[in-house]
Amino acid sequence: METRKCIETRRSVRKYTDQDVTPEILEQVVAAAAWAPSWKNTQVVRYYAVLNKETKDRIAETGVLGFTWNTKIIQGAPVLVVMTMKTGRSGFEKDGSSSTSKGTHWQSFDAGIAAQTFCLAAHEMGLGTVILGVIDENVIKECLNLPDDEEIAALIPVGYPAEEPKPPRRKPVEELLVMC
Repeated sequence: METRKCIETRRSVRKYTDQDVTPEILEQVVAAAAWAPSWKNTQVVRYYAVLNKETKDRIAETGVLGFTWNTKIIQGAPVLVVMTMKTGRSGFEKDGSSSTSKGTHWQSFDAGIAAQTFCLAAHEMGLGTVILGVIDENVIKECLNLPDDEEIAALIPVGYPAEEPKPPRRKPVEELLVMC
């Protein structure tokens, strides 16, 4: 798929078919997403693919701060990817000093690039995704026994789309671009 077409046709998918997403397909998506740029090539993002229904349901029921819309999306997805960031690397020098005025926010920038790259790679393979951010990080970290040096960036339900959302309205370039 051509890059522009992939960007323009990717949608946030919230309803999925029952078709399983194989580990091989997930590996291909992550292999593509691994090419996302990061601060000094630190590659701080990690992907935890939750396939176990009980674990996925536990996260859906207790890890989304009571936001039932996200509960339904997660429970309807064959896979839930918990995307994490290794802390203290992106935006920092080897001695631990900050390289940017953004401090710890730079890791979120890198995670955002990686999340979009992941979602575009999944879309190219016929998968649907949506990026969720209403989460209870402590609950999810406990559910998955995540390392202390990782923070959760987002949850990304993944599956074959059961819907084809219409494209949302986009602002005109004249509103988005300022020539200086």
